[in-house]
Amino acid sequence: MDTNVVIVGAGPAGLAVGACLKEAGQDFVILEKAQEVAPAWRRHYRRLHLHTVKSFSSLPFVPFPKSHPRYVPREKVVAYLDAYAERFGLRPRFGVTVKSIRREGAKFLVETDAGPFSANKVVIATGNNAEPIVPSFPGIEAFKGNVLHSAAYTEAAPYVGRSVLVIGMGNTGAEIALDLAESGARPTISVRKGVHVVPRQLFGVPIQMVGIASRPMPQALNDWMFPKILDLALGKLEKYGIVRPKEGILRQIDAGRIPVIDVGTVAAIKAGRIGILPDIVRFTEDGAKFADGREQKFDAVILATGYRPGY
Repeated sequence: MDTNVVIVGAGPAGLAVGACLKEAGQDFVILEKAQEVAPAWRRHYRRLHLHTVKSFSSLPFVPFPKSHPRYVPREKVVAYLDAYAERFGLRPRFGVTVKSIRREGAKFLVETDAGPFSANKVVIATGNNAEPIVPSFPGIEAFKGNVLHSAAYTEAAPYVGRSVLVIGMGNTGAEIALDLAESGARPTISVRKGVHVVPRQLFGVPIQMVGIASRPMPQALNDWMFPKILDLALGKLEKYGIVRPKEGILRQIDAGRIPVIDVGTVAAIKAGRIGILPDIVRFTEDGAKFADGREQKFDAVILATGYRPGY
């Protein structure tokens, strides 16, 4: 099949590119190995909301409905993306896996399990969260409790009344720990290195807007100012085991390391409903030993250890 543009992936980026090409009158095809648009969003844990305001999170030409809350929940994001694909008549080719992409003269040959596609341009829109990262931990094969990656976590119900170790304090780990705490589990987060934590709103203003407004300011001023403001907003978190990195928050964002946007986890930590422990030394049959010498028993382990792109 010949086309102007092949788009690989029918997530938000792929749909947005498709809509722009449609509006420009360009020929294209979207290839998606899953059976629906936005498969990653459908897999996310149920309590998830956008951490960014809806006005900065919609796709081209179609804002989120005014009736939606400022921070849109997962199920409404999925419905929005379904409606977006329908509105622009994007019609992705579902169940198609791309095997290879190579140049053939002035064009690209895209080999798939549904046959070849020839295109002038190829857009890779497979996202950064395609494949779970599952690190190896000493002794984890001896641990007798349940171990799963956060990609497989949907809700807290199976963990009510149980002690759960969440490894990793990114946005996913922090929110899963909160979900567990609010549902009657006993979560502990293992924090391996320093982490920037910011409130979702800073004195009523969405943190995303605060970050944008601070961009024109000198980097040194931002690095000096933000820790002081965050200490006022959240308190000094070091005494709870959460150490702030030496590198400034905006420098980390520029390097692709997103801060933890707090949606209630900090309050739960302060209240003692979520424990904090340092890096893991090794697992035991019924728990784990940590870098500060402490040892604790757990019924389950959730690896909130991130993702890598998949092509």
